Amino acid sequence: MNLLIIGATRGIGRELAKQALASGHRVTALARHPERLAIEHERLRKVQGDILDAQSLSSAMAGQNAVCCAIGVKTPWEQSGVFSKGTERLLAAMKANAVRRLICVTGIGAGNSRGHGGFLYDRVFFPLLLKSVYADKDRQEALIRASDLEWTIVRPGFLTNGALTGSYRVLTDLSGVTAGRISRADVAHFMLQELSANRYLRQTPLLTY
Repeated sequence: MNLLIIGATRGIGRELAKQALASGHRVTALARHPERLAIEHERLRKVQGDILDAQSLSSAMAGQNAVCCAIGVKTPWEQSGVFSKGTERLLAAMKANAVRRLICVTGIGAGNSRGHGGFLYDRVFFPLLLKSVYADKDRQEALIRASDLEWTIVRPGFLTNGALTGSYRVLTDLSGVTAGRISRADVAHFMLQELSANRYLRQTPLLTY
């Protein structure tokens, strides 16, 4: 599979690039600073660009079978609509290049996962630090939902740098659920498996141990 990963230089995106290459896929990594992706492989192409830049998006999109979007911000104060604005450009580039499959990472607190993070997260951290970030992620999700793409929106619980286990819960019914931790490696594992299985098309699964 030809796979475009946006946000591949760190976190979930980097884990996904490593696992995709190990599984035999061809990976294009679009990043503002592609030199920060410390992976070299004959099936890896690094493209300098940005999800907000339509030209670099279009260039990276050509010939792809699927797109995985794992963009993030380092601090809650860094973003200024990057999730929604970037997704608008991403969806346009996918349409222009006839790419249909999208897997996008948002997080616990987006959409109907709000209120499932536990007391401290829901009542303290979210309203004080994350409210504006997740308002933009809600806009991002709405754009994806309104598209005619074959999409999956992935909402991981609290991210760790732990090892790949391949053992985690994938939840679409959140009744009585409080999200726990999950490693970035396991989130990447789910994304890669879902690209082949297509079990959660047009769904928003929550991932947690």
